[in-house]
Amino acid sequence: MNIKHHLSDAFLLDYAGGNLSEGWSLAVATHLALCPTCRRQLEAMEGAAGALLEKMPVEANATDDSWERMKARLGGLQAIEIKPEPSREIAKPAILPEPLRSYVGGDLPDLKWRALGRGAYQIMIDTGDKDTQVRLLRIPAGKPVPEHTHEGCELTLVLAGSFRDGEDLFARGDIEEADDTLLHQPIATEGEDCICLAVTEASLKFTSWIVRLMQPILKI
Repeated sequence: MNIKHHLSDAFLLDYAGGNLSEGWSLAVATHLALCPTCRRQLEAMEGAAGALLEKMPVEANATDDSWERMKARLGGLQAIEIKPEPSREIAKPAILPEPLRSYVGGDLPDLKWRALGRGAYQIMIDTGDKDTQVRLLRIPAGKPVPEHTHEGCELTLVLAGSFRDGEDLFARGDIEEADDTLLHQPIATEGEDCICLAVTEASLKFTSWIVRLMQPILKI
C-alpha cells in the first residue's frame, strides 16, 4: 500500500474517534494543520457522526445513571493530551506547525540534530507512546534515503523541501502512508534539504547490509 499526499479515511476516522495512540495522533494533527483538504474531510466525518447521533432514539427508560453508562460504552475513546505551546516567541511564519512545535520545543532554528551519516540528521521525539517511533528527519538536497521496506505502517509528512518516491513528488503538507508491501527509496529534491516528520510502528527493513549493521546504533 502506498497512499499519497492525503491521509486515508481509516486514519481520519480513528483520529476523529480518539482511537489513535499519541504518535499517530501527532502525525495526523500536524498534517491537518497543513492540509485544508483533510480538514474538510474530517469536518464532514464529524458532521455526519453528529447527524447520526441526533437521529438516535432517546432511551424510554433513561435513568440518573444514563450518562455514566454512556461514558462506560465510550471508555476506549480517550483524547490525546497535547503538550502546551512554549512561552518563548516563535519566529513568524513558523515552519513547524502546532502541535509538533510544542513537542520539539521550538521551530527549525531552535533544533539540535543528531547526525545519521552522509549528511542526514534526525531528532527523536518523545511522545510516551510505546507503540510508535516518532522522529524528525533531515535529508540533504539531492540525496536518497537508503532503500527499505517496513515491518508495519509508516507515515511520512513533509515539513520543508520535498522528495520524490518513484514518479511521485511530495512537498510541504503532503503525507505518504506505506506498509510492508512497499519497497522504496525516497530521494530529496535538489535545492533544499527535505525535512519530514516520520512515524513508524516498527524498525525499517533496509536492503543494504551496511545500513542494517549500523541500524542498532542509529535507532532507525
